Amino acid sequence: MEPMTIQSGWLGGARQCRSPNFDARPPGTAVDTLVVHGISLPPGQFGHGQVDALFSNTLDTARHVCYQELVGLRVSAHLLIERSGRMTQYVGFDDRAWHAGVSMFDGRARVNDFAVGIELEGTDDCPYALAQYRWLAAVAAALMRHYPQMTQDRIVGHNQIAPGRKTDPGPAFDWVGFNRALEIAACI
Repeated sequence: MEPMTIQSGWLGGARQCRSPNFDARPPGTAVDTLVVHGISLPPGQFGHGQVDALFSNTLDTARHVCYQELVGLRVSAHLLIERSGRMTQYVGFDDRAWHAGVSMFDGRARVNDFAVGIELEGTDDCPYALAQYRWLAAVAAALMRHYPQMTQDRIVGHNQIAPGRKTDPGPAFDWVGFNRALEIAACI
């Protein structure tokens, strides 16, 4: 696999589905953290395009009873990695996506200000696909090259920046396997 490239905040090779749910990072803020999320809409169902709809504010909230809690919600992430490995970018990495919510990391609140958010299609208790680890590691390596202040120890789960409020990517996420894949991807 060749190293991934980032140009003007956009990942080469990723499908684009631009979200209106973003804004500028505070002036002078360095991007130095990567937050790993897990998402499926409806919960436990994959490959239905509902994440695109959520992040583009076009989700038909009458489609499923669980969507009622999403009415009026305006959220996004920088990137989604589906179970097949297909990647979709919603917000440029240089901009602030709205993925972390009320959060804190390394003594700093408002994690969206300084973090990139990557969603993995999945649930807390369903093992993520090997393709997702492979592509997440490749993207993380590219981000660390592009943003030198982002290091392996600054890659965290959503649950780590919003404990008690969020649980993703959950116990099904293999941090040891991911870190191994990242070490390999960083050498490419």
